[in-house]
Amino acid sequence: MESFTVIHKINIAVHVAAGSLALIVGLVALIVNKGKKLHRLTGRLFLMLMSVVILTGLIGVFVFGRNTFLLVITVLSGYLAFSGYRVIKAKSNVPKVIDIGICLLSLISVSYFLYYFKSIGMIWSPVIIYSTVGYLFLMIVYDCGRYFIPAKTYANLWIYEHILKMVSAFSGLLSAFSGTVFPQYQPYSQFIPSILGTLTAICFMIHVSNRKKYVDVKLKRIG
Repeated sequence: MESFTVIHKINIAVHVAAGSLALIVGLVALIVNKGKKLHRLTGRLFLMLMSVVILTGLIGVFVFGRNTFLLVITVLSGYLAFSGYRVIKAKSNVPKVIDIGICLLSLISVSYFLYYFKSIGMIWSPVIIYSTVGYLFLMIVYDCGRYFIPAKTYANLWIYEHILKMVSAFSGLLSAFSGTVFPQYQPYSQFIPSILGTLTAICFMIHVSNRKKYVDVKLKRIG
């Protein structure tokens, strides 16, 4: 039993360390010039750290019986990071088995949470629980529906999808971190990072849109 407790503490330490590093690396990825080598490098490192966070989070829930709501936070941030990476890699909405598989796995995971919702109780604020689950469902529904978007139309959308998902993955991780470190300020310590993340994503998307318009105008003048 003592060794079991030690392993549990090690798992928590690794989870916290990976999450903290992911926040630092993710912040760097948000700040540096997009598309450049440093941005791609920090983006890949962020994904690797997120993988560790997801793995240790799942171990905490299923092996050590930690708060099941952590499963939803883990699935949300992990799914958005993975999907955001897949978007930038494929740059198209051609159906892929791995994308559909991960999408269904995430849906099953969050459905598991909802099934046992009453038994775990409202340990976290209801507004956080409902908004987190709702946002994950919204992303899953969109990802299932994007395959019906005309390829030509989606060619102009994938960059915005990448921005929204990666920034949301970062803000979701930050929300879980601040909610855990500052429990006395809940639910504000949880939903404020999410709001800031949404505003940041919107600003990035507006910037990209304006830059694309500028390039299009410049090309027309040259032509």
